[in-house]
Amino acid sequence: MSISAKVLEDLRKRQDEIRAGGGEDKLVQRREKGMMTARDRLDALFQEATFQEMGAHVQHAARHFGMEKKVLPADGVVCGTGYVNGRLVSAFSQDFTVVGGSLGKMQAKKIVALTTQAAKFGTPVVAFQDSAGARIQEGVDALSGYGCVFYQNVLLSGVVPQIAVICGPCAGGAAYSPALMDFVVMTRRNAYMFITGPEVIKAVTGKQVSMEEVGGADMHAAVSGNVHFLAETDAAAIAVGQRLLDYLPSNNSEDPPHRLSQAIAIDEDEGMRALIPEDPQRAMDARGVIDRLVDPGAFLEVHRSFAENLIVGFARIEGMVVGLVANQPTVRAGALDMDASDKGARFIRFCNAFNIPLVTLVDVPGFLPGVDQERDGIIRHGAKMLFAYAHSTVPKVTVILRKAYGGSYIAMCSRELGADFVYAWPNAEIAVMGAEGAVNVLYGKELKTADDPKAKAAELAADYRAKFASPYLSAAKGYVTDVIDPAITRSTVALALRKSLRKRDLRPPKKHGNIPL
Repeated sequence: MSISAKVLEDLRKRQDEIRAGGGEDKLVQRREKGMMTARDRLDALFQEATFQEMGAHVQHAARHFGMEKKVLPADGVVCGTGYVNGRLVSAFSQDFTVVGGSLGKMQAKKIVALTTQAAKFGTPVVAFQDSAGARIQEGVDALSGYGCVFYQNVLLSGVVPQIAVICGPCAGGAAYSPALMDFVVMTRRNAYMFITGPEVIKAVTGKQVSMEEVGGADMHAAVSGNVHFLAETDAAAIAVGQRLLDYLPSNNSEDPPHRLSQAIAIDEDEGMRALIPEDPQRAMDARGVIDRLVDPGAFLEVHRSFAENLIVGFARIEGMVVGLVANQPTVRAGALDMDASDKGARFIRFCNAFNIPLVTLVDVPGFLPGVDQERDGIIRHGAKMLFAYAHSTVPKVTVILRKAYGGSYIAMCSRELGADFVYAWPNAEIAVMGAEGAVNVLYGKELKTADDPKAKAAELAADYRAKFASPYLSAAKGYVTDVIDPAITRSTVALALRKSLRKRDLRPPKKHGNIPL
């Protein structure tokens, strides 16, 4: 018995209605604003003809407030799987043209079904967030839906990578799902994320604020730290997500997508030496070191606008994927503060969860001093860095470029925190504190009576560096693997990484540690 033309016609009609979302007029309006539709975003993410939809015919469960006879195509969210650069990825895209993309019980059920399958298949999850929030007509069912989505985010954490793309409103409880994911990409135009918007803030506090101040992309990227990547358009945001996936394994049981060459080039890079200022007090831009260390064009910086005194991001060194952490002396002298500690610790823990080796570049004068830092919890925040590095079992290679003082020396992946290899440049200084500060503490009275206090201080500082801060002293005690010419930094790090890729570090059995949150 063959299928009738009428049945096929009915199928195609239903499919067309589903693809139309909230109607052709609304789809056109969004495109005229320079925004993609929910399906446009998925089409741009996946390779052509590889997307397969799940739950297209699911309908809402509301039975009151005039919703009984309403048809909500795909219930406001498009779910499915496809291939990105040849790798299977699961994704969902909220459809703002269908009742504002609001989340109800069935929309949540679709998202949970997709992410449950992602855990079984071991695929990354990409979530396009574009929703007005909870569907008011569904009452507590909508809140229950959010709870189920949050629970699923936590179950997937550390199992498969989760990437949120905020390309529209993300208000109220909806904002917590991206916060529970690994990376957040946000568009500058048309996208907002907040728990309470300007109207609620004004009603409660009387303060007049703009949407950009409480929920704009630039604020979240630079101030709150909720956003890891900024993009001007939907297309640019999708490109960021695709590039990010290129560095990540599909799940925690796989290695990252290394591109191992047959042999590592053992070349000297005199340009690396040229980066070092003659004056030890002059800041050296860590980006110059990173550019010469990693493969050309391979560095993808994460959290670029937040806590700029610490640089983190993904790169390849001789084809090997690494997570890179570096102090940035051009900002706050590269000192670690609360935000930098949070930024570093979270990135380190992600790399450890997904088997990505860590390379740490050290040029740090200490933890940032100040009453506000102490009162606001620098001890607790700084301890996160210590915990993250000590807890990590992936290969860890550290290079001390210049300064490494006090507790920040330990916090930047010292041998004591489990670094497999620690290399130091010959100009590096490793000590309890900097030479100038040490001289003031040790020789303060003597300096007051000196004929030329400034010259005497410089003499004593040079003597302190030679006797107490030399990298050779640390190497003699086994704290430093080797003191190396800056020109061979790239080949040294690459060889160390290649040799440690098979590293296995078994820890005492336990449910989990208690990071100082």
